[in-house]
This record gives sequence, C-alpha cells and structure tokens, in this order.
Amino acid sequence: MTETDSLPPPSPAPLSAQGRFWALLPCAGVGARAAGPTAASLPKQYHLLAGRPVVLHTLAAFAGVRRLLGTLVAVAPGDHFLDAHAHPALRVVPCGGRTRADTVLGGLQALLAQGAQPGDWVLVHDAARCLVTSGQIDALIDECADDSVGGLLAQRLADTLKTGVDGPDGLRVVGTLERSDKWLAQTPQMFRIGALLAAMAQAGPHVTDEASAMEALGLHPRLVPAGAQNFKLTYPEDFALAAALLAQRQQGESVVSTSRCEAI
Repeated sequence: MTETDSLPPPSPAPLSAQGRFWALLPCAGVGARAAGPTAASLPKQYHLLAGRPVVLHTLAAFAGVRRLLGTLVAVAPGDHFLDAHAHPALRVVPCGGRTRADTVLGGLQALLAQGAQPGDWVLVHDAARCLVTSGQIDALIDECADDSVGGLLAQRLADTLKTGVDGPDGLRVVGTLERSDKWLAQTPQMFRIGALLAAMAQAGPHVTDEASAMEALGLHPRLVPAGAQNFKLTYPEDFALAAALLAQRQQGESVVSTSRCEAI
C-alpha cells in the first residue's frame, strides 16, 4: 500500500447554483521557524508526522470533500517531492514564489490556465495546517457559497491579549487589549477566483492571508467558527502536539469501526 492509497478516489463534483469549487494549497515555503536538523533540506510540509508527510494529511482532508472539482498544489520550481505521491485528485504546479502571497497568486493564475473560471470559488489552505477536517471544509463552503464576499475559518480568541515592548530591562507588558471582538484567522479562506486574484495583485507580495487582501478593497469576509485543532505547524513543539491529536483521532476511528462490526 502506498501513502496515497489513503486518499479516496475523486468523485465527479456536482455543479452548484453557487458556482464551482476548487482548492489551492501554497506548498513552496521552507518552514524556517520549524527549525530542526533537516530544516534546511526538508520543508516542514514534507516532514513525517504519524508516519506520513504532513502535506498528505492535509490533502486527505480535501480528498474527502466531494464538491471540489480539483486541488492544485503550488510548489517551488524544482520541487519534485510529490511526484512520488501522484494521485488523480491532485494537480501539482511549480508556480511557487518568494513569498506566500506570490505563491497564491501563481496558483490562482494556474487554476485559470487549467480551466477554472473567474467566478468559481477557490479555497486557499496552508499545506502545514494538517489537522483540518473534511467536515470543517464542508462547513466553510456551506456558510460562504451564497455570500457576496466569501469567508474564512477562524477561532474566537479566548486568552487575554497583551501588547509588549522589548526595553533595556527585558520584554514588558504595556497594555491589555479588548478580546471580545478578536479572532485568530485560519484556513481555508474561500473567495471567488477573479476577485481574489485582483485583490492579491493589488495587496502585494507581503500580505499574510487572502482575507487581508480582500479587506484592503473595503470588503468584509465572513467568519466561520472552527476549532483550536486547526492550527498551523510553525514551531518544533507543534509537531508533537499534532502527532498526539492524530493518534487520538485514529484511535477514535478504530473504536467506532469496532463498534460497528460488533453491531452487525
């Protein structure tokens, strides 16, 4: 069995009155903050996690969403890692740029070149946000397919939020911010391809997420609540936490499967 055997075969995605749906995974970063002994040669999205490369966990979640017409993975030129994990549901394109925004822009252009339409929806998702579930992706589509702007998964901020400055006697708190209206942005972020392409081109290479680019045009994306487990692998300790959560999920699936067999 290969590692892509766990990805279910793609099913014909039904067309919808709200448009068509595509996924785009920017997968060209080097993951410098996830520093480790192999960080210089192996980007974090390709590190092994629970026995599989991180990005394959991510792709498995998108493979479970029937409404997607396809998933495009935007990699850096010369990156052939996913060649060994070929799957009919994937389109791997070497259109990665110097920044995440450049990679997303290249991926949007690649989608249009491959038959997507400007009025189609695209769900942009971080390759290293590998704990997202098919259910969360479907929930985002359900909430945003009739929205005039689009939206994103997000988590309401629960912790007290501080501002700080680094002075001569160390890092000190200088204020506490109101948190009731604060949210942590997650992905996927879902917008019309044409609108997002124009927004990203105008925002420039240093915009950190798609919603920010849309906001710069005066638009207000919809917030769709998601859980704390949909975090992005950023620091070394994140890998241990993600591995534990994946093991917990797999154990739960095993218990459910055993219960079903016993009931037959």
